Amino acid sequence: MPDTVSLIIWLVGGVAGGFAVGDLLSRNFGLDDPLQNAVAGVVGGVIGVQILQRVIPALNGFDIVPIVGQVIVAFASGAALTVVAGLGMRWYRDRQRMR
Repeated sequence: MPDTVSLIIWLVGGVAGGFAVGDLLSRNFGLDDPLQNAVAGVVGGVIGVQILQRVIPALNGFDIVPIVGQVIVAFASGAALTVVAGLGMRWYRDRQRMR
């Protein structure tokens, strides 16, 4: 179970990744809603860091290297899940228009 500081780090990193990729790819992937980008970023950030800590247990703790690693992974996994969610939403909208 993560402590409060770690959870805040993961949430901020995930939201930042979701917003960044949402701003970059808003026209290409249909990532227009900032709330959806934030939610996907948060979920991706938390899940990504949890996976990282299971794979590399040395990245647990409050030293500078684990914190920087957690921020980077939260940002990247938040951005990745936002892109995947955007592609899924775009696919769903396209299928609805075809009917």
